[in-house]
Amino acid sequence: MLEMASGGLLCIGAFFFFAGTLGLLRFPDVYCRLHALAKADNLGLGCLLLGLALQADSLAAALKLLLIWPLGLAASAGVSYAIARRADALGIAPWRKEKP
Repeated sequence: MLEMASGGLLCIGAFFFFAGTLGLLRFPDVYCRLHALAKADNLGLGCLLLGLALQADSLAAALKLLLIWPLGLAASAGVSYAIARRADALGIAPWRKEKP
């Protein structure tokens, strides 16, 4: 049962990483791309780490794995903010849908 839950979480995490990568390739501007990556990759990372923590040999190893997630969340937020701020400073305007 634990193996199935772990495998399911790993597959869900891989799906969210794939969705984030697809958003990076498909969205029109840097701001939309950052949003897709920050949201999908953070959720994917959480699912992957939870799936790995279920397979860990000890509680200490599982907790170390789960401590990676808040660090990843903080790093993702900081880097996304820095990229968006730099894009704004360079004058890159957000994408707007053209009116017909």
